[in-house]
Amino acid sequence: MRVVPAGPMVGLTALLTLLAALASTVGLGAAGWGTGAGCAVIGSVLLIRALARHGVAALGPADRVTLTRAVLVGGVAALAADSSGGPVPALVALAAVALVLDRVDGWVARRTFTSSAFGARFDLEVDAFLILVLSVHVARSLGPWVLLIGLARYAFVAAGWRLAWLREPAPARDWCKVVAAVQGVVLTVVAAELLPDRLGVAAVAVALALLAESFGREAWQKARRRHVGLAPARVVVTLLGKQARAG
Repeated sequence: MRVVPAGPMVGLTALLTLLAALASTVGLGAAGWGTGAGCAVIGSVLLIRALARHGVAALGPADRVTLTRAVLVGGVAALAADSSGGPVPALVALAAVALVLDRVDGWVARRTFTSSAFGARFDLEVDAFLILVLSVHVARSLGPWVLLIGLARYAFVAAGWRLAWLREPAPARDWCKVVAAVQGVVLTVVAAELLPDRLGVAAVAVALALLAESFGREAWQKARRRHVGLAPARVVVTLLGKQARAG
């Protein structure tokens, strides 16, 4: 019998507890409860599978920080599902804490020498989902085009299902981390309605442009590496063809 790691179960319990707290303080309807509970169950299942796939028996110190962020993002998703598009202080507060903790988990990983491929992927998925949820919330007031920010990463992954070269690892770039942070901060600020409408639209448009540049450059780098890698193979095929014709 396979033993279920404690981390996913702790996360499931913590998110359900957060949903109960939100229901008693700011109110949470059926849509919010359903979305939050769905995040708790699906997130726990995906986390269990990821741990097994990477051969990780338990969450490390930095992973626990990321799990805390995942719980907060589940709360943001629940509030966004219930929100009518007006100011939602609880949503903004949870998102802001999740963004701050995004700097903490990396710091903890480095200080405890527990950086891992699993931890990096876990952190990436939590970031991506938070940006998706915030883009859905902000799109209610600014328009559907804002969803391009939240869907960009998932569209890039989907493209990789058809184009194998897009799945190849890309050189690490700090700029990618900066752009990802900009998306979360801008969407949270706009969700809090701290900017005039026109300035909010401009800020989100700039964030989207930075995101497009980041994904575009990554795709270009991978395409360039693919063509460079194919060049030697083409030379070998050509030489073999000439030898076959000569024989």
